[in-house]
Amino acid sequence: MRHNRTINHLGRKSEHRKAMLANMAVSLIKHKRIITTLAKAKALRKYIEPLITRSKNDTTHNRRVVFSYLQNKEAIKILFNEISKKIENRPGGYTRILRIGNRPGDNAKMSIIELVDYNEYALKQPSAETTATKEKTKVKKTRRAGKKTKKSINNDVEKSDNNNQLIN
Repeated sequence: MRHNRTINHLGRKSEHRKAMLANMAVSLIKHKRIITTLAKAKALRKYIEPLITRSKNDTTHNRRVVFSYLQNKEAIKILFNEISKKIENRPGGYTRILRIGNRPGDNAKMSIIELVDYNEYALKQPSAETTATKEKTKVKKTRRAGKKTKKSINNDVEKSDNNNQLIN
């Protein structure tokens, strides 16, 4: 039974796992989005979200604590100067995991993990024109066929005549 085993070991020894997660966290901070397997993305989310929360309070102690995890000065600068400013009002949930299918070689589940506030496509607000056109073009969908108009009946007859001519 797996009672009280919350950490995913990812098939690695502890030192290898810590180094891998630190490297992935640095890559995520620098590039704002990385592609990896689903299991690693979930493990990385657990690893990096507390570090991002610490970056909200920019003190020497917090910088040293985060540095002890990441061991990369550039990533610390980006995290405390850029990212913390963007996420200061967000109460958690700084990362998003998007599933992208399976890897061709070994059929592993692949995913994209990204920082939520850095996705330009998700942050775009729909313009007033596009929402107005969407509302106008909304048609109530039902399972019923509905009444046929004379025009649609004539079109159906013409299509069947054309098909008959092609067959003969």
